[in-house]
Amino acid sequence: MSATRLLVLGMVRGYGRTHGYRIGTDLISWGADDWANVKWGSIYHALRKLTDDGLLVDHDEVPGRTEYELTERGEAEFLRLLRDAVRRPQTRPDFLGGALAMLPALPRDEAIRLLRERRTALEEIRDKAQGQIDGLVDPRHWSELFGLWQQTAAGGVAWTSGLIGRLEAGAYAMAGEPDSPGRPGSWHELRGQGTLDGPHSNLNNGAASWPTPPASGRRRGSRR
Repeated sequence: MSATRLLVLGMVRGYGRTHGYRIGTDLISWGADDWANVKWGSIYHALRKLTDDGLLVDHDEVPGRTEYELTERGEAEFLRLLRDAVRRPQTRPDFLGGALAMLPALPRDEAIRLLRERRTALEEIRDKAQGQIDGLVDPRHWSELFGLWQQTAAGGVAWTSGLIGRLEAGAYAMAGEPDSPGRPGSWHELRGQGTLDGPHSNLNNGAASWPTPPASGRRRGSRR
């Protein structure tokens, strides 16, 4: 499973009700086409699949444009995917990237708890890799493979500890807090207040901030 499912559910949840073109322009403006390999085709495929699975409901009131809304099952699935992506280290970066993009959907205490679980898992990976290095006899060049795992996990431990500390210090507006982008349907309102003007530009002071999609024309072959 790719992060596209998490990201698309999270985008629909954030806006309350929105269409595929808005989801695509937002995700591309976040660079998700690079770090999550999100493409226009995969976005519309995910919207159709999520609707068929009962996680989204579609609306066709506007001629030529389908809008989507989260169902109760969709809300539950979004939160399940988000929690798993935060707590469980993955070899691919897209899961964590999607979780970080949607992190304010979690209450502060829960996010910290899940990140502590992640740090514990990373510490176990780091220590296991170090043990493999220490016990290696042949072939010697495998030490580079185990060293890569050890260094990657150690870096993950350090980064996770830093994020935990920032959350404990009150950084970022999390679910249930004023001006949090984690409230379902809040993105239209926050965009109108100007708090969606740049890619997380106000994160250092804890204010909500989400990227604004570029004011570009419609892409060839994209649906609205």
